[in-house]
Amino acid sequence: MQNNAIATFPASFLVRVAAMIYELLLVTAVLFVASLPFLYLVGNAETGWRHHVFQLYLVGVLFAYFSAFWRRSGQTLAMKTWRIRLIDLNGGRPSLRQSALRFVLALAGLALAGVGFWWALFDRDHQFLHDRIAGTRLVRVPRKG
Repeated sequence: MQNNAIATFPASFLVRVAAMIYELLLVTAVLFVASLPFLYLVGNAETGWRHHVFQLYLVGVLFAYFSAFWRRSGQTLAMKTWRIRLIDLNGGRPSLRQSALRFVLALAGLALAGVGFWWALFDRDHQFLHDRIAGTRLVRVPRKG
């Protein structure tokens, strides 16, 4: 459990971008592995209903990946590496509702040329749009030691 008495500092935009690049590599591997059983069981998913089901399946895998890490510790592996933690406005772990809202809004922001991420450059607290709406924020984790 996180000690709310410790001061939290926002993660810089560049650190968040670096973490997202690393996360992209990890998520690519997760999706590759998750694709294998689906394609083995269903077969070709290049067109038709199988294609749509496959896409929904992959989005579900991504949501399971992110929400599990965010809810358990507030950090994915990439976030741990870059010492970033996702917290709610009270300094605790985000709820399932907040995680789901953040995930959906982040996907929508990506689909709209990353507008939700570029938002951080103009936001008064340098938050992503999906964090502002979901009631979450990314903070730096102090070094242990």
